[in-house]
Amino acid sequence: MGDSPVGLSDLLLGAFALMLVIEGVLPFISPTRWRSVFERAMKMSDGQIRFIGLGSMLAGLAMLWFFLS
Repeated sequence: MGDSPVGLSDLLLGAFALMLVIEGVLPFISPTRWRSVFERAMKMSDGQIRFIGLGSMLAGLAMLWFFLS
């Protein structure tokens, strides 16, 4: 690699790739556990799923703010 700065598109693509790797760990290591997690998620209400999504987004934003500031 050269001395060129990393662009935003490179960072976003790298972040997406890392997300795919992390998301693939549980189904690869323990497909039975992954299926169990999915079955429990299917029984959750829309409000519960939205709350989990909101918490995840806020945690991600907090981590970005903490590590990039």
